[in-house]
Amino acid sequence: MGELLIDFVGENQGSDLSRAVMFTKKAGGAPANVASAIARLGGRSAFVGCIGEDPFGEFLLDVLRENRVDTQFLQRSETFTTLAFVSIAEDGERDFVFSRGADRELQYMPEVKKSFRGNMIHLGAATALLGGPLEKAYGHYFFDGLTQRAFISFDPNYRHDLWKNKAAVFRKKCIPFIEKSNLCKFSLEEAQLLSGEESLEKACSVLHDIGTEIIVITLGGDGTWLSTRAGQRTIPSIRVEPVDTTGAGDAFIGCLLWQLAAREDLEHIASDVEALAEMVRIANAAGAVTTTRFGAIEALPDQEQLNRALA
Repeated sequence: MGELLIDFVGENQGSDLSRAVMFTKKAGGAPANVASAIARLGGRSAFVGCIGEDPFGEFLLDVLRENRVDTQFLQRSETFTTLAFVSIAEDGERDFVFSRGADRELQYMPEVKKSFRGNMIHLGAATALLGGPLEKAYGHYFFDGLTQRAFISFDPNYRHDLWKNKAAVFRKKCIPFIEKSNLCKFSLEEAQLLSGEESLEKACSVLHDIGTEIIVITLGGDGTWLSTRAGQRTIPSIRVEPVDTTGAGDAFIGCLLWQLAAREDLEHIASDVEALAEMVRIANAAGAVTTTRFGAIEALPDQEQLNRALA
């Protein structure tokens, strides 16, 4: 649950949006990417969020349906659909400038709660902690997930453009989710920001002390750092030539959740480092494949593409 939006990707201007004159429209929003990643791999997912009653909203709704994501909890608002303007550097890394809109208007729906028991909830927080109805609904759903004993995954999705000079506020708002989530996915920047520590080992020690059982820190081409109280290690990724890293982390966590959902011993998975390491290896490949094409959702691999990458 979280934001679903339009990514307008600047074409042929490197990382300087001020020089961009041409943009390509793509479907985006980290939580929606995760839901799509799971569905494209053959899993079942539903998305909870809000889009506008406008042509961009229609486009996003069509994309989710085309990717077999359940949209019964997707709301529509008279507020215009949220937009993000994305710049991509030569190495595929990107930066964002946001024009907030309908995503913040998500209203809490009590009937969603009954869907949580026996399932997983993935909370993507790029825009969810910025106040308004979305943050209130987000907090309600988080509490519902805890009471229903759902497996909870949290990704802070830190965006500098949204939290200028407010990093301390961002950290304070993330702490309750880190404390209660079963799994947290961070970038290296996020892990360092939220823990106050530079090294991976010390950062994870702080974050485990806050409460989360399983930590995965994505390191781009260097793979992923996996940490539980039972052990820590770097899991290498496959080598690719990236053109756009948008959605790579979402493909990774979507693939990891897809695998975790198939486990019957999920309540004990944090102690099985070997099993987690193998799942992270596969999820790394899903993230890597996503970087070889432009856009987020349309670049996500299906099972056949994932198997080819792993061969």
